[in-house]
Amino acid sequence: MELATKFHSSSFSIFNSPSYRGKAVASSPSSSSSLQLSKQWLGAGLSTRAATTAKATPSLRFLSRQRKSIISPVKCSVSQTTPAETSSEKKSQRRSDIRNIAIVAHVDHGKTTLVDSMLKQAKVFRDNQFMQERIMDSNDLERERGITILSKNTSIAYKDTKINIIDTPGHSDFGGEVERILNMVEGVVLVVDSVEGPMPQTRFVLKKALEFGHAVVVVVNKIDRPSARPEFVINSTFELFIELNASDEQCDFQSIYASGIQGKAGLSPDDLAEDLGPLFESVIRCIPGPRIEKDGALQMLATNIEYDEHKGRIAIGRVHAGSLRRGMEVRVCTSEDTCRFARISELFVYEKFFRVPVESVEAGDICAVCGIEDIQIGETIADKAAGKPLPSIKVEEPTVKMAFSINTSPFVGREGKYVTSRNLRDRLFRELERNLAMKVEEGESSDTFIVSGRGTLHITILIENMRREGYEFMVGPPKVINKRVDEKLLEPFEIATVEVPEVHMGAVVELLGKRRGQMFDMQGVGSEGTTFLKYKIPTRGLLGVRNAILTASRGTAVLNTIFDGYGPWAGDISTRDQGSLVAFEEGTSTSYAMASSQDRGQLFIGPGVDVYKGQIVGIHQRSGDLSLNVCKKKAATNVRSNKEQTVVLDTPMDYSLDDCIEYIQEDELVEVTPANIRMCKNPKFSKKGSR
Repeated sequence: MELATKFHSSSFSIFNSPSYRGKAVASSPSSSSSLQLSKQWLGAGLSTRAATTAKATPSLRFLSRQRKSIISPVKCSVSQTTPAETSSEKKSQRRSDIRNIAIVAHVDHGKTTLVDSMLKQAKVFRDNQFMQERIMDSNDLERERGITILSKNTSIAYKDTKINIIDTPGHSDFGGEVERILNMVEGVVLVVDSVEGPMPQTRFVLKKALEFGHAVVVVVNKIDRPSARPEFVINSTFELFIELNASDEQCDFQSIYASGIQGKAGLSPDDLAEDLGPLFESVIRCIPGPRIEKDGALQMLATNIEYDEHKGRIAIGRVHAGSLRRGMEVRVCTSEDTCRFARISELFVYEKFFRVPVESVEAGDICAVCGIEDIQIGETIADKAAGKPLPSIKVEEPTVKMAFSINTSPFVGREGKYVTSRNLRDRLFRELERNLAMKVEEGESSDTFIVSGRGTLHITILIENMRREGYEFMVGPPKVINKRVDEKLLEPFEIATVEVPEVHMGAVVELLGKRRGQMFDMQGVGSEGTTFLKYKIPTRGLLGVRNAILTASRGTAVLNTIFDGYGPWAGDISTRDQGSLVAFEEGTSTSYAMASSQDRGQLFIGPGVDVYKGQIVGIHQRSGDLSLNVCKKKAATNVRSNKEQTVVLDTPMDYSLDDCIEYIQEDELVEVTPANIRMCKNPKFSKKGSR
């Protein structure tokens, strides 16, 4: 099947509509800008929904006579003319045979699935080679949770151009990973769901990309969904560009409609090609090649770190100037004053899905460097004689902290391999080498450490990884990081977006209202009876709210959050109304004791489970804690009843690590071991209470 495509010169059909054909929008600096005209039309009462109702006529047609598919040249909507260049930019030049792009989007908008289709259509794998879904999510934890946690590098060859692709995380807690990756690329492919439109993380990643001055190609993904509304999504995305103060050229972005799971893309939502050819063409035409100084002194910024058992630490980054060769003597700089010397032992580039060893790498390409054992993220690999460091990477500050300490329960050492404070300290500080958005500080005692991150999920992923590595420790409840400015207490606020069916909307609104949330937007979505609620809410109010929202909405609500900024202290917030059921003594739980204990609340354990004094075994149905004897055995007397009593036990609640961290309060801890996750009362608080 032969495919020939024609692309319109603008991604917004209003610029080509008959009523505005006289107001031709040119992309050159001498003409009036598209952003100014758009603001005038919006100010005059013409919404962007009305602006895009004049659809572009389908421009994809299929030819069946020839065998090879020929895609006609694509004229990008982004201006090809650039503003006046600085003196340093005039010395540099752009490589036309390479494109470095990052795939960015909100969580679950289909980035990784789209990359899968791009890899398959680029013939990265054999036709008969079996590849599982979400190829880029190679981590076991990523596959279990269905999210991308770590950024991944790959590359494809399209015509005569090599496209380096970086798949980035979509969850707001891993925003630091996205901020680092944007240093390596010249453009981003912004993936937006065809129903949900721009979400909180969409705003975050787009803001960062625009600050870097990157070109943006917008992909409206999942266009095959029954309730897809592409016009609304394009309008909302355009308004988001204006809100984020995008330049005129950035606002005139190229829009592509795609179905990542089907591997199809096109310029019109009603007429998709049989492959992703239009998307590849848009990347080639709309995203510029890397600007390099081919004859300059070597400069490469270490943007990511990997570890290999045989090769040691591997620094990943883009060569900004000069060339890098295997065996080359280099200077590793943090700043002008702090430099050290090293030697490159091995050099790799990304070819398709693998790292391929090479002898040299030219400026503009993304490569992996071995041989520098103490390399850190943000350091510059420079020329030994004349190299200068590049600006270091800066990421936003963390907003949530948790206390890590050694395990002090009676079951310590039963299941873990690393249990000492030295093991815990070494592992936490080793995490800082690759996780720039995280901080670790010494606690009140020698065996306690304060770990700060972007959110509870950011720290929970670290806890889960340490647990699987054989570590055994305890963690306290999450706390927000407050600031004091001009003697005023400020706390972090977040933008929360809740997608909930209308029948459960009242319960969700009441719940978020109790947690000091302020609603500023509400709108219905499609024909599914779903409502979008947008709140500005303190980060304290979001601690432990996910399970509460799922309970209030019968498991139908979807909550997304993103950090907004610091604001005045919102007041006291009650996050939990119920107390805990606490084990009275150490032993093994019995069915006899369970039968009477389950009347007091919901239990976390079943019969035959080893427990210790102070362990939390359930949720009390009232406020306040209640001590129970879950190890009580039936008295063995010679008095027998005529009929044996049948005991019916409720199914115990299965709480995951995330659920436990959301549940615990100030005087409680989570015990984390490779085999079990338990909750217990903090003995330090019980001693204080007894005094």
